[in-house]
Amino acid sequence: MTETLRSDALRRGRPGYDQRGILEVAVAAFNEHGYDATSIGMLADRLGLSKSAIYHHVASKDELLGLALDEALDGLEGVLRAPEATTGAASDRLAFVLRGAVRVLADRLPYVTLLLRVRGNTDVERAALARRRAFDHAVAELVAEARAEGSLRTDADPAVVARLLFGMINSLTEWYTPAGPLTPDDLADTILALALR
Repeated sequence: MTETLRSDALRRGRPGYDQRGILEVAVAAFNEHGYDATSIGMLADRLGLSKSAIYHHVASKDELLGLALDEALDGLEGVLRAPEATTGAASDRLAFVLRGAVRVLADRLPYVTLLLRVRGNTDVERAALARRRAFDHAVAELVAEARAEGSLRTDADPAVVARLLFGMINSLTEWYTPAGPLTPDDLADTILALALR
């Protein structure tokens, strides 16, 4: 019993915060002030911790950024790897991916917001942007397949269509409130109705 308590205390670090709690505060600060303008000192003040207490959980501000961007990208890439995104009619797979992306955005709103704001100023940001481009490319291929099977209009470039679809989805970061009246499925239904019908 005391061994379990000791190991829990070691994982948690300073009172009140574990790595996840620190990450959530960091993401809020990155979104509010920008990554470059947010310092470890600012995070320490917000958390009521010393800088060394933060460094007990992460090696650097870059590591916090990497963890945050992974949270968003892992969710989006997970949608692409799901069986519903890899088998069946292209239009059904595209609908699944669009619906899944809306759910990821709603579930991980601060993390996706941060992802959409990175500009490639650091190695961590450039790696995240490369993953995001690969995701965008996979969606564009899905659009092209749906177009080839006759499910979508043929008079628009698939890459442009994919960008426009995700422009709609990504705009949710500017106005969507998870506590509001619209559920992620309500939003996805509307987006799919506009995109695919």
